[in-house]
Amino acid sequence: MQDSSDRTRFRQRLLAWFDKHQRDLPWRKNRTRYRIWVSEIMLQQTQVVTVIDYFQRFIKRFPTVKSLAAAEESEVLKFWEGLGYYRRARQMHAAAIQIVKQHNGRFPDNFDEVLALPGIGRYSAGAILSIADDQPLPILEGNTVRVYARLMNFQEDVTKSASQKSLWAFADTLVTRKRPGDLNQALMELGSEICNKNTPQCMKCPVASFCLSLQRGDPRQLPNKGTKRVRYEALHQIAIVIQRRKRYAIRLCGPDEHWTGLWDFPRFTAHTGDIADKLKQVTQETKQRTGLSVQLGKPFLNLKHAVTRYRIELDCYHAVSVEGRLRAQQDLRWASLDELQELAMSVTGRKIVRHLMKA
Repeated sequence: MQDSSDRTRFRQRLLAWFDKHQRDLPWRKNRTRYRIWVSEIMLQQTQVVTVIDYFQRFIKRFPTVKSLAAAEESEVLKFWEGLGYYRRARQMHAAAIQIVKQHNGRFPDNFDEVLALPGIGRYSAGAILSIADDQPLPILEGNTVRVYARLMNFQEDVTKSASQKSLWAFADTLVTRKRPGDLNQALMELGSEICNKNTPQCMKCPVASFCLSLQRGDPRQLPNKGTKRVRYEALHQIAIVIQRRKRYAIRLCGPDEHWTGLWDFPRFTAHTGDIADKLKQVTQETKQRTGLSVQLGKPFLNLKHAVTRYRIELDCYHAVSVEGRLRAQQDLRWASLDELQELAMSVTGRKIVRHLMKA
């Protein structure tokens, strides 16, 4: 696509395909800046099919920026529970409060003002304003990086700063004042549905004739993301279910922990040693953190999950005897099963609650 006529034909073909094949998604109806913002933040690191129900529940409870800003963070986290990457929800809440204070509750329509909001980068700002207001702004995210790299036959490591500049520059050549929001959505839809990671459907691609990687090689080899691999660390953790008169001891995760602002059962990383040593360590830490002396029975649930660079195996134990009083701290409390269902909890905490409900 070396000249404007090529780019015009590219846009025409892509938009025609999008008009015919676009998915029926709730945020594509009534495309306000607020609704697009919520959808874009939810879609980060999360599949579309997962986001749909979360988006509808979230918008029903928080239909406006002002309603989101007025809510307690704990309630926002409750409606986010299960989506993961909870920092997104906390930043959305902080951004809503900032919008109320600085913009009288009206989501801004200026790029720099949107970019200044917590949790919003260049991509999100461009997506929100192009989709909601048809501002001619380019986008660059996972799906479009893959599409652009294949269209350009771009061989460089796309994670490098220089490569990012080249890809942004290419994206900028595609967007015009004519339907920029639909074009950006079409590019993302193309990457998600046709030009996917492992099995690109080149025979179905509406713009295959423009794809240099298809003409010169194998599109599956692109994009090049370098050779750096994440090294995962294995952790063994133990969660303690402490019950007293049909209520359970729970703690609020602190600012330096995973699941900040969410409730969880007392949970500890078990250090090296045999199981007897690990349980002794855990009972000692339980006493230090909660003020309760416990004796543990046998594990009743084993959960495996991942958090950032950790691969965690979690063994869950009932406390078969409990002595002492729960410390009078804001991050500790007793809660009934009904209350546990209303609180925002960690993923594994929620799984433990479901097990307790069944039992």
